[in-house]
Amino acid sequence: MRKKKLLIHSNSSQAFTGFGKNVKNILSYLARQGTYDIVEAANGVRYSDPKLQLLPWRAVGTLPDDEKLLQEINQNPQRARGAGYGHEMIDKIIAEERPDLYIGMEDIWAFEGFYEKDWWNKTECMVWTTLDSLPILPAALGPASLIKHYYVWASFAEREMHKLGVKHVKTLRGSLDSNDFFRLPNDKRAALRQKYNLPADSFITGFVFRNQLRKSVPNLLDGFKLFCEKHPKSNARLLLHTHWSEGWDIPRLLNEKGINPALILTSYYCKQCGEYEIKPFSGQEQNCRFCGGQKTQNTTNVGAGVSEIQLNEVYNLMDVYCHPFTSGGQEIPIQEAKLTELITLATNYSCGEDCCTPQSGGLPLEWAEYREPGTQFIKASTSPRSIEKQLTKVLNMKPARRRELGKVARHFVLDNFSQEVIGSQVEEILSSVPLLAEDVSLAIEPKNASYSMPAIKDDGEFIKDLYKNILNRTVDEKYQGYQGWIKDLEKNKNRERVYNFFIKTAQEHNSRVNAFDIKKDLDTDDEGRRILVVAPSSGTTVLYALSMLHSISRDYPNYNIYFSTRPDFIALLDGNPYIHKVLPFNPSLDNALALEGFGDQEGYFEIVYNGDPIATNLNINSHHNGKMKPNFNLNLCTV
Repeated sequence: MRKKKLLIHSNSSQAFTGFGKNVKNILSYLARQGTYDIVEAANGVRYSDPKLQLLPWRAVGTLPDDEKLLQEINQNPQRARGAGYGHEMIDKIIAEERPDLYIGMEDIWAFEGFYEKDWWNKTECMVWTTLDSLPILPAALGPASLIKHYYVWASFAEREMHKLGVKHVKTLRGSLDSNDFFRLPNDKRAALRQKYNLPADSFITGFVFRNQLRKSVPNLLDGFKLFCEKHPKSNARLLLHTHWSEGWDIPRLLNEKGINPALILTSYYCKQCGEYEIKPFSGQEQNCRFCGGQKTQNTTNVGAGVSEIQLNEVYNLMDVYCHPFTSGGQEIPIQEAKLTELITLATNYSCGEDCCTPQSGGLPLEWAEYREPGTQFIKASTSPRSIEKQLTKVLNMKPARRRELGKVARHFVLDNFSQEVIGSQVEEILSSVPLLAEDVSLAIEPKNASYSMPAIKDDGEFIKDLYKNILNRTVDEKYQGYQGWIKDLEKNKNRERVYNFFIKTAQEHNSRVNAFDIKKDLDTDDEGRRILVVAPSSGTTVLYALSMLHSISRDYPNYNIYFSTRPDFIALLDGNPYIHKVLPFNPSLDNALALEGFGDQEGYFEIVYNGDPIATNLNINSHHNGKMKPNFNLNLCTV
């Protein structure tokens, strides 16, 4: 019997993100077991990126390799956003890999459109996502009935989904490699402080974070100021391990609040030697005292930051860890801090609820509710007074009590977040799913774009019928798309418009996914005498391209002219005497170089005219096999 195959689709395992770290941990764990066939589908990476070949498991990127196609994608912000989540390539990857279990691990909106795919739930499909705020997103709630294996990163999200009737949602936390983070011996901790000229008796509060607005920096600064005022002899310092050139303008906040900037430390990273330094902020592009590099130091960021070993040292400089935030999916730095046996202070909302309890070695931070504009999400404004209160509690703790709570914190993470614990839970899920039958096709099937509009009186049954008979999808009243169309029909009783939308969707789907074989549409007796004119983008483009046909036919009398455009514009070609054959447009026809041939690659046409360059000052985008005769005139009368 073959090994079960897992396809995990998320951030690249080489990315320094929460999702990326989790993918790396899970696949590393499963690779050590040797029991499963594992594949990574890495978002944000090209399909054949060489760096993926260095991984100890099979990995492919979810961005196309073709540069021209990528440029086309990036011209459309909505399409580019989807491509970043793997929408361009996931169908191909699923069909090629045929996993027994697909795990999609991203923000919930990344999977928009996945639930309608032909392969969805033919193989076992699992969504593993982070939900961080109330009310629960419609994108998380609407498709819940179509997500057979539904996991969230925090018990907060599980509880709230259960309240809404989605009882099959379970908590599966993001994993950590417990070998990366641990408490250093006291002598090494003291040596680190000495290395960075930090007073041995300083009470250092730390915060490791991406400098985003949802990280409550102003609240922390207010709480720290209150603490300093109450405990002037504590020699307090606040260490902000973050990038100071994005998100919050921290120097401005310090100035507004009257906080001495010398008390606020940060991490500088040298891009030349890889060393880091802890010191007060003094701007970016600082000189490195270790290698002598000029302007090589910047505050640490996702593009150039410290290693896990170095980050462990950063945590070990702290006496307590404080993490105030508006909301979060898991907030991995909280668990990293716990592994170094720090008492952790966290906002008692969202995922913070899991990590601020006595059994977690944490202390809760009180908060007040505010609503996020636009989304209306409930967000937490952490109380500065509560920050001061809990910092004071830690300051006044006896050393033995601190160590005791620190050990509780570490064991809590080992028991609930470690690579081994979470990896084994994923293994249990994978072990429970059946093998994909050999006769099950995961290829994308064509939709029924020729289906006639049904004469069904009931709006609900009408919508269900369109889903079933056009898009090959069975939906019920709980499905978000169904609910959206019902609301649409309540406002506007134009059923024909709805029907036409479904038909257009089916047509676009078929055009996009159908296997494209140019050879089958070409005559066999005109090889070496073919010209292709491509004009896909608009009716105007088609008209411009048609105006060229007279001149092209005159200059190449023995050539056959093939014309390609989208189905919407084919009617404009009716009766044109210069067109030998019409080819339905496919994105592959946008690559003139490949169609004409280059190097050892076979070409299909001697000359390819791209309609868009023709419409913009006749820019030529290929070599045309040396046969181009650019002496043509626009002749709109030929249309």
